[in-house]
Amino acid sequence: MTERIKLEEIYDKNINFLIGSGASVGLLPTLALRVKDEGGDAFTIETLSTRLKDEKEREVDALLFMHYYKMCIEPAMEIDFDNLGPAQQTVLDNYISFLRTVLYCMGRSQSSTKNSNVFTTNYDGCIVHAADRLIYQDKINFVLNDGARGFKKRYLHARNFNSFTYETGIFNQHKTEIPQINLINLHGSVYWRKQADRIQIDYLVSAEDMKINIIKNSPVDALSEIIDDDSKVYLDVVGLQADIAEIEPFWDAYDKLPIVNPTKWKFHETVFEEHYYQMLRLLSYELEKQNTVLITFGFSFSDEHILHLVQRSLSNPTLQLFVCCFNESEKNVMEARFSEYSNVVCIAFDEDLDFTKFNSEVFTSAGTSGAI
Repeated sequence: MTERIKLEEIYDKNINFLIGSGASVGLLPTLALRVKDEGGDAFTIETLSTRLKDEKEREVDALLFMHYYKMCIEPAMEIDFDNLGPAQQTVLDNYISFLRTVLYCMGRSQSSTKNSNVFTTNYDGCIVHAADRLIYQDKINFVLNDGARGFKKRYLHARNFNSFTYETGIFNQHKTEIPQINLINLHGSVYWRKQADRIQIDYLVSAEDMKINIIKNSPVDALSEIIDDDSKVYLDVVGLQADIAEIEPFWDAYDKLPIVNPTKWKFHETVFEEHYYQMLRLLSYELEKQNTVLITFGFSFSDEHILHLVQRSLSNPTLQLFVCCFNESEKNVMEARFSEYSNVVCIAFDEDLDFTKFNSEVFTSAGTSGAI
């Protein structure tokens, strides 16, 4: 077992996080599947879709994305954060614990600029709702900057991540920066909407307008059963037959969603695509800074743009990357991916590393002095 990340060694560094779907398990599933390839390795949605496209199984690939929409995207649209069940509440509580520790680190930084960046590929609103809980119920003073500005209508722009908020005395005799967490949704959000040439963010509006009607008892249901069965293999997947008449309307609706697909495909809408690449540049700029830390959790590095960007950035000798792995098997994969770099530490436990364990044993202020 690798010891915890020592917070006292990173307080005064440029701290960044990369959070993937593993952090939201309990609210939403990960991209892992149970169906296996010929070598006995389980597919993910990314790897299965890539192979289906390579072998020109277009109809079956469409079924796979219908499954992905049904299991991952639509449930994210339907989460009611005011009425969570016990397992769902545990997920939100974990995000709250995570943000507490981020704020703890910023509170002990000697830097005049107290901010951290949380990059996430998740579409859900967990970080936003966790921040709301800390600000309004726990009365913790900080800013969650999602890059949007406005009043009745809030619009997203990359330049807004360079803005900071200060408190001053009555006579402006002193100025103190309010701690700020920048939330960067690398793969979009179910709370985004395209408005002409801009992206509007609204956490209160219903997502009904984005929902896609998928016919029940269609081949997508058969596919869902196959890919969730560890006795099934690739040939079982490609043996399915799909209805072309159902596929085209699905793609037309799916392409309008404000999200990045979990494959090499990216946004189909230009306004979303431009913002995506701006945020990748922001990640790259942050990792090029002196004395930078990047901590990843629940992220598989299956997005090749992000993987290659991080690998290039590791040429920065003052960058330290901590990759928190779900288990020893994933740790072996990550160590192979980053084998050329001495500034990478892969963390795994003898038992599975979930978000609860990450917050209590890996990235935690327990055992250190002080509190938020």
